[in-house]
Amino acid sequence: MNALKYRRTPTPELPNRQWPNNFLSKAPMWASVDLRDGNQALANPMTVEQKLALWDQLVKMGFKTIEVGFPSASQVEFDFTRRLIEEDLIPGDVSIQVLVQAREHLIERTYEALKGVKQAVVHVYNTTSIVQRDNVFEKSKDEIKAMAVQGAKWVQEYACKAEQHSPQSKFVFQYSPESFSQTETDYAVEVCQAVMEVWQPTPENRCILNLPATVESTSPNRFADQVEYFISHLQNRESAIISIHTHNDRGCAVAAAELALLAGADRIEGTLLGNGERTGNMDIVTLAMNLFSEGIDPQLEFSQPNEWIPVVEEVTQIKTHPRHPWVGEVVYTAYSGSHQDAIRKCLLKQQADAPWNVAYLPIDPKDVGRDYEAIIRVNSQSGKAGSAFVLAQEYGLNLPKWVQLDFAPVAQALAEKQGGVVSHKELYHAFENHYGLANSPIRLDHYQLDRVDGKERLSIEIEGEQWQGIGNGTISALCDAWQKRNGHPVDVIDYAEHALHLVDHVSEGKNAQAIAYVYLQHKERKVVGVATAKDSVTAMLLSLLKGLKT
Repeated sequence: MNALKYRRTPTPELPNRQWPNNFLSKAPMWASVDLRDGNQALANPMTVEQKLALWDQLVKMGFKTIEVGFPSASQVEFDFTRRLIEEDLIPGDVSIQVLVQAREHLIERTYEALKGVKQAVVHVYNTTSIVQRDNVFEKSKDEIKAMAVQGAKWVQEYACKAEQHSPQSKFVFQYSPESFSQTETDYAVEVCQAVMEVWQPTPENRCILNLPATVESTSPNRFADQVEYFISHLQNRESAIISIHTHNDRGCAVAAAELALLAGADRIEGTLLGNGERTGNMDIVTLAMNLFSEGIDPQLEFSQPNEWIPVVEEVTQIKTHPRHPWVGEVVYTAYSGSHQDAIRKCLLKQQADAPWNVAYLPIDPKDVGRDYEAIIRVNSQSGKAGSAFVLAQEYGLNLPKWVQLDFAPVAQALAEKQGGVVSHKELYHAFENHYGLANSPIRLDHYQLDRVDGKERLSIEIEGEQWQGIGNGTISALCDAWQKRNGHPVDVIDYAEHALHLVDHVSEGKNAQAIAYVYLQHKERKVVGVATAKDSVTAMLLSLLKGLKT
């Protein structure tokens, strides 16, 4: 590899740049180009029916501008545009956008496709980059600018004709200096200024100037410099909507678009999940969710990815990566034990009406149609916290730390044996078997508690045998009965119990309502006993007996 064959893309000097100190406070105008830019990047372009399916999804998501195609380029594109108009499929608050080169016959054909439309953006472009001027068109700067001016005139002239034929039709003009990212920024200003002089936009009737990184050729901060320079040098800026269209050749399309907004841009073009030429277009989902994660309403609806991702995958034949930002299948999954422990602790403290503040989870997964089942999966790297979290979330088992430590080797051995992720059902079955919840080794036939002289007196029948004990409480009374029966002292180190709400999962009978955990020492060993029962006292007695029998 010889790096010397490449050169840095020239960008303007901007010593007093303002964008680094700016903050975003609202969503930009959005324009989906899935049906045009995304479609032309597919090995098998969409059929009209596939386009209609995606169109419906984009409308549901809340897009108000949707670039539907290049109607002068193919019959399918033309027919799709006509179908939207003739079948009245365009909501009153949605504008379709069409792309066309700055050539008269193509512009004329485009307006034929738009006949009868209520509102549309006519997007005309020509290339302005150094490499295309020199090597493709072999034209001077003045000649390239003349192409842009002539294209603007044709767009305006044919719009007037269309409005005369259909007075209800309203058109917004958009111009792109294609490959803005590889064009001298002052020259891009000059060309766009010349186009504005043709269209004569006003603050009440603005045109759109779209600045494409048709090929991403510099870092996001330098692209932001280009955008800020352009805006600050543009006359009559208040009469133009500044739009950004970035590609992902350097993997920074989202970052470049986000910094361009800081630099003063108003509008963003992109595609769902980033489909597009070469490495892709700017991913609208990622940028919109970035804003959402900082408390900015993106004005787009992405809350049910399990509904719209399959539509995108079907029409593009491109699978969504499981680690795609915000909406991938495993982006809210933590395998690391320390991550799992931090998530569990934060979720226990998170109040429903408080700002979201959970380690490793920048947003609440429920906001994008995920639930907590997918947050933590247990494998050999999970540690005690991962198992504890899953059992708490799925089965309502709030394991004390000493139970977590006792059960952790069991969970790890299961994960290592399977060589992958352990499901919550497999994990619970291991817990159930380890602590004898399914088939208890102890049969408690009957017990009676009486209060005598401030003490608890316990009469208990275990597997047909009668025991008696006295103590300050139920546990100490059972320990006394055990010592009288077996001759060994028992020390209870810790004890916990709680009600069971997910009763369908947990057994020693499906009617179990309580679970008890006991941590005790006898015969110089520390052991854990766990039991469920219909009431907390029975669960308490069984847990201690299980521990003693271990």
